[in-house]
Amino acid sequence: MGINTRVAVISIIVENEDATQKINEILHEYRNYIIGRMGIPYRSKGISVISVAIDAPQDLISALSGRIGRLPGISAKTAYSNVITEE
Repeated sequence: MGINTRVAVISIIVENEDATQKINEILHEYRNYIIGRMGIPYRSKGISVISVAIDAPQDLISALSGRIGRLPGISAKTAYSNVITEE
């Protein structure tokens, strides 16, 4: 029996530009699960918005979101699909 995975989107708001390198390092660690990502700088507000689409076990998704969300000046929220697949 395989491992159940879920598809999710992690939305990240970056208010602390100094954390960008750390975010990229963390995302790199999870690169095998990431479907795609998009970063949008909102220069007039001094923030960036990042969306990360991921297909991974739920506990791994939660761990990734939690690690990023604990960085100073960063907010992260996850929306899960109802689709559960077997890896």
